[in-house]
Amino acid sequence: MNQHTVKAFDNDIGQLRGLVAQMGGLAEEAIVKAMQALGRADLSLAEEVRAGDAAIDRLEAEVERLAVRVIALRAPLANDLREVVAAMKIASVVERIADYAKNIARRIPQIEGEHRIEPVSILPAMGRMAGEMVRHALDAFGARDADAALAVLDSDRALDDFYDSIFRTLVTYMVENPATISQVAHLLFVAKNLERIGDHATNVAEMVYFAATGIQIADRGGKERN
Repeated sequence: MNQHTVKAFDNDIGQLRGLVAQMGGLAEEAIVKAMQALGRADLSLAEEVRAGDAAIDRLEAEVERLAVRVIALRAPLANDLREVVAAMKIASVVERIADYAKNIARRIPQIEGEHRIEPVSILPAMGRMAGEMVRHALDAFGARDADAALAVLDSDRALDDFYDSIFRTLVTYMVENPATISQVAHLLFVAKNLERIGDHATNVAEMVYFAATGIQIADRGGKERN
């Protein structure tokens, strides 16, 4: 590519990275607010999370349009093409992460009843862990850092263990307090959504690793994700 084309391509890549970073910031904020709303029984904050999802959807559409334009006009090759495709795929995954935060927010009115459920207090820690995984995966994309992407995969094991522990705690609480069965069922849904956020963060990390190295995680002995 000539100098002008190279500069234009670099600008496009920078814009893609910026849009994905903006999406990631909004998704992280949605997770934080959803967990705060859960801990405080704050229905107005839960509604704010739900309303904010539209902005993330718009950014995803913008990333897709720009990525398609870059591929059509710049015809990037090899690692440049991998980065453009990764940005488009990562934007889709981040949109799904935000949907999980929105789903958590939707459950809050059903969780808050006449019985205050004690295990609610342990879920924010899981939310923080899931949010950190998302942030670290997106930081790895911005830095094109394969090692940082691998570190996110390692974090997923800890989040899975956390989910297993919370699941057992909630089921035990449900059995011992039958009047809370409906509310605890919604909390189990919240915990599962957080676990899925972690799974999607690892999906992002896998895409980052491939974009940076050209090697699929599965090809280096890693665990494939659905």
